[in-house]
Amino acid sequence: MLDLLMAKNRIHITSAIIYSNGPPHVGHAYEMLATDAFARFQRRKLGPANVTFLTGTDEHGDKNKRAADAMGLHPKAFADKISALFRQGWAGLDISYDIFVRTTDPVHQAFVQKMLARTYESGGIYFKDYEGLYCVGCERFYTEKELLPGNICPVHNRPVETIKEGNYFLKLEKYRETIRRNIEKNLDFIRPERYRNEALRMLDEPLEDLCISRPKARLDWGITLPFDDKYVTYVWYDALWAYMSELPNTEDASLTAILPVTEHFIGKDILKTHAVYWPAMLLAVGLPIYRHLNVHGFMNFGGARLSKSSGNTQDPVAYQKNIGPDVLRFFILREFTYGLDGDFSEERVIDRYNSDLANDLGNLTSRVLSMAARYFEGVITAAPGRGTDALDIPLHDTFASLPAQVAPLVEELAFNRALEAIWQALDAANKYIVETSPFTLAKDPANLPRVAQVLANLVEGLRVVADILEPFMPVTSKKILGLLNVDEKLARAPYGDGIKPGHRVNPTTPLFPRIDKKARA
Repeated sequence: MLDLLMAKNRIHITSAIIYSNGPPHVGHAYEMLATDAFARFQRRKLGPANVTFLTGTDEHGDKNKRAADAMGLHPKAFADKISALFRQGWAGLDISYDIFVRTTDPVHQAFVQKMLARTYESGGIYFKDYEGLYCVGCERFYTEKELLPGNICPVHNRPVETIKEGNYFLKLEKYRETIRRNIEKNLDFIRPERYRNEALRMLDEPLEDLCISRPKARLDWGITLPFDDKYVTYVWYDALWAYMSELPNTEDASLTAILPVTEHFIGKDILKTHAVYWPAMLLAVGLPIYRHLNVHGFMNFGGARLSKSSGNTQDPVAYQKNIGPDVLRFFILREFTYGLDGDFSEERVIDRYNSDLANDLGNLTSRVLSMAARYFEGVITAAPGRGTDALDIPLHDTFASLPAQVAPLVEELAFNRALEAIWQALDAANKYIVETSPFTLAKDPANLPRVAQVLANLVEGLRVVADILEPFMPVTSKKILGLLNVDEKLARAPYGDGIKPGHRVNPTTPLFPRIDKKARA
């Protein structure tokens, strides 16, 4: 009962468990940065103790074994190397995960074997001979109607292989109507809606049961089936359980409580595994289905999908070191509409950097803090607020309403619109400077009280922006709050209740120096 009560006030967030057949690239960063922004926002709302953010590496299967063989390494040694690169990469991008699962972890493997045994004992898994069309890249069998002409995989654009062998199968058709009803009943179960409709189409016709084993004679790199030691389990059956295998409590009561508040973030290429296979796996052991499946599009480069196989990738950590912290994060969250494909290019990143970060946010911070230092030695001498001045009232209303504007947009995964709302507030602050003209007013000492009020209002607005930016730009948020000399408790105060007269801000430092595109060419 305690777990059930706690789960109502908490949330479990996962990214896809990423194949460890190559190092991280900016395509991986798209998913991780969006998931991280959502997780950071939820921690602010629910408290850190009530949020778990899980990610990890998927280390079994054909694809990883072949990648290891190509490097002359044992699969575990290869997986150790690649998994470490992902950990380092996510640390370099300030990804705030709480749990990092490796599917070679003993605790994970034991959990998977427990679920296999339960499903087999209940009659949910059976053995039969099978011939099918198999894509190594997807690690799954396809039906002919799912493939492109010529038996080409629609994801990897390569011919699939014909494989004939005896294998174990998970019953899928048994759960098709339950899965369909769940999607139809819960209109936002799969977000955005376009993927909900796609998933429903997958369930229009009877489902072929899912092959969940591989004979060790063909592939011995995987988790051994507890009921037949001549087989290992299918990599997807293995990987999907990683979303809960290493939670602090994996008893049924705890999992029954946590699944209804679980948010999965995935790419559109693995919709079927998560919208069809994963719910069936849960239902087969008597567990409930998760709350939301949040599906993003691809990151493209010049119109082509970024992927290891295409060779058009960039190291996200090296890129961030080159252009500065939070810039890649800001570009992805501001430029891309979650659920749709987005295009990544150096030129577009720099344009967004110079216009939004250098011109708007960086310039505003510099101007406000420079005026505070020049006219009042960094001391705020007025109380920010709505007041009665015709120019102060709309500024107050803009910043006072900003948190309430941003919160529902993040909940809806509209990260770009949330950042747009923040930048509209920055635009209002920059226009306020033009309209109040504190530089001109300060030339007459008699006007200094008015200048003090203007600066108090602007510093308070910057405080609100710095705080609300934290889920999107954690490094920048911390820097601005440091310049404002504001701690976390003060940062969260509503507009008008934060900065008080007598508060001293710190000298400004450049946040986002402009980038000369010609010099980088």
